[in-house]
Amino acid sequence: MVKEKVVLAYSGGLDTSIIIPWLKENYDMEVIAMAADVGQGEELAPLKEKAIKTGASKIYIEDLKKEFVADFIYPTLKAGAVYEKKYLLGTSFARPVIAKRLVEIARKEGATAIAHGATGKGNDQVRFELTVKALAPELKIIAPWRIWNIKSREDAIDYAKARNIPVPVTKENNYSMDRNLWHLSHEGQDLEDPANEPKDSLLMITKPLSQSADTPEYLEIEFEKGVPIKVNGQEYSPAELVATLNEIGARHGVGVADMVENRLVGMKSRGVYETPGGSILYAAHNNLEEITLDRATTHFKEMVAIKFAELVYDGLWFTPLRESLSAFVDKTQETVTGKVKLKLYKGNIIPAGVTSPYSLYDAEIATFSEDEVYNQKDAEGFINLFGLPLKTRAQKQKLWAKYKKEK
Repeated sequence: MVKEKVVLAYSGGLDTSIIIPWLKENYDMEVIAMAADVGQGEELAPLKEKAIKTGASKIYIEDLKKEFVADFIYPTLKAGAVYEKKYLLGTSFARPVIAKRLVEIARKEGATAIAHGATGKGNDQVRFELTVKALAPELKIIAPWRIWNIKSREDAIDYAKARNIPVPVTKENNYSMDRNLWHLSHEGQDLEDPANEPKDSLLMITKPLSQSADTPEYLEIEFEKGVPIKVNGQEYSPAELVATLNEIGARHGVGVADMVENRLVGMKSRGVYETPGGSILYAAHNNLEEITLDRATTHFKEMVAIKFAELVYDGLWFTPLRESLSAFVDKTQETVTGKVKLKLYKGNIIPAGVTSPYSLYDAEIATFSEDEVYNQKDAEGFINLFGLPLKTRAQKQKLWAKYKKEK
């Protein structure tokens, strides 16, 4: 009898290392592992041997960096989407690109199910599963953390040791981390108490401020229709550009966010995020939009950005609403072309100049010096009309007060 196949989102970390034998022990299925390279900075080649040794029949190691940046990061950047004012969505938009490839491999292999290592307390279970439901509703989903008797990371470590499975954490060094080309997140341990300041030793990408460069550094980023294409005059591929800005930003201590966020599943969670390159790109993109978008579009786009971030955070990438909002965003980006100069120093990203062939800024109109294009007398009529409702209401209030007094 031919066994059913399940494709597992595999990282080689603690959870997915024990899921392979667990699936074989509890479901008697053929397990196919898929490791996604989204720029986590680790050598993925050893995962092939590890996955096979722990029971997988085969493993796919997929380079998704180009697709990740071009099709997920850049649309979110163009939207200006930030979740709860701080989180640049590094884990959130990595999940749909991984789940999309899981579905493609499942169809190629004739698998009937997808499995993942996301916990029942987190957001990632939603992001993986909504993508699968949107792209391949016929596939079953197995989420071991919602089924097995393992209740903690300590239990998982014990399970691994009992089966001689090497894992990259100990009970003493047990932060939950997610790394990709865009960011590195930290959760757990002492961070679970919001009263605790993150230790400098926590940071693995960005320099602590005490160790950051003592002199400012200027850089120039060039955008075309909202998409960054050059850094300091040099053209890069999307993945190379983000990696380059990560290196530059990290040495100046920029892009560290410490926040207590509202998870989709109903709880508050404390996390520390390192996103040096992403923080630079958001700052630069915003500076360029300041001179290329009109007031009404800017203000409406700010509302769109909040909703866009919520959709990405909630795992709703492959939805009509997200696609429709992206269509709106793309229209706004038609003139977001130009160059932005920034100064980086001790955790700060400081605007240092912006130019665009589509700039709406007109020095002749804005100047405090004498000009011949703006008639200041016109302001009186504008204010009279703009303030007419306020004036009318104030006059009526007097009549209302008189009416109440007489009554």
